[in-house]
Amino acid sequence: MSIALGIALTTASWQRNTKCDKMTTCYNLLLLLMLSWVCDVTLAAHLPKGHNSRPIIGILTQEVVDDVMKPFGKTYIPAAYVKFIESSGSMVIPVRLNQTLAEYEKIFKSINGLLFIGGAADLETSDFARDAGIFYKLALKANDVGDHFPVWGTCMGFQLLTVLVAEENLLTKTTAENLAFPLNLTAAARSSRMFNSFPPDLQKALSREPLTGNFHHYGIAAETFKGNEKLERFFSVLSTNVAENGVEFVSTMEGRKYPFYGVQWHPEINQFEWDRSMTIPHSENAVRVSSLLGQFFINEARKSSHRFATPKEEEAALIYNYTPMYTGNFTGYEQVYFF
Repeated sequence: MSIALGIALTTASWQRNTKCDKMTTCYNLLLLLMLSWVCDVTLAAHLPKGHNSRPIIGILTQEVVDDVMKPFGKTYIPAAYVKFIESSGSMVIPVRLNQTLAEYEKIFKSINGLLFIGGAADLETSDFARDAGIFYKLALKANDVGDHFPVWGTCMGFQLLTVLVAEENLLTKTTAENLAFPLNLTAAARSSRMFNSFPPDLQKALSREPLTGNFHHYGIAAETFKGNEKLERFFSVLSTNVAENGVEFVSTMEGRKYPFYGVQWHPEINQFEWDRSMTIPHSENAVRVSSLLGQFFINEARKSSHRFATPKEEEAALIYNYTPMYTGNFTGYEQVYFF
């Protein structure tokens, strides 16, 4: 029972009972307030440490490189990523490129997790890569002092995480364009945080059914990953797949120490992209995979206590201030946010 509810109940009781004198009413009000305080304290004591019921995920925007998209903005976020996050129980803010370090530090302290999306940007020289590197270092520093902050990378975002950790670009040709795969799960996947909430039947389906949509030309070869001490020390490999040219590549990974997660495939498309020319998994199990991974990432974000300084600042930053544009008639995305 909250204090506000206690006051409301007492007021209602006073209005109903005209024989109740002021002294009795004040006594009842005091008693209810005390009970409310005890209930609130007890409830707070049983909530998970760092529990956040209003998580906010920042999605780093990406430069527009496709000529057909250039008339609409300089940077963008495909709406499927936003829906993926929102449908999992979180709000979203777009993180613009080319802001100052002070601005990024302020944003970092206001959000509870960060998503690096897929796309086509240079992973060493682009604004996207540079600004992602700033947040990567902020996240490392925060987690080192117990300030839980998760980072997720999808497709190119996955590749970017390997570049940031290895401090060099180790990507190679691993073309898997417009293909859906089952995952070759490793022994580490069984005890992983990422797949821990998957029921046994879905874990089995994930390794047998083509539930993961792949749209990439480069990746990190499994052999290269194993031969790099920095990557091996930082990430556990949860799954691999084989590219069209026969190269085995890492398709899923999670941080050993840090709450950093990466998928070379696209979980967001299973629910929110419908281009008939694309091999996008839409089966019941494919949707379950997408839903559970989204919920997992948001539950990680709930452990973060970061928040905006004021509700007004939060409202001004949310992606609700922008309207996605229908682009399904000239791009592979159903909808895109342009900035």
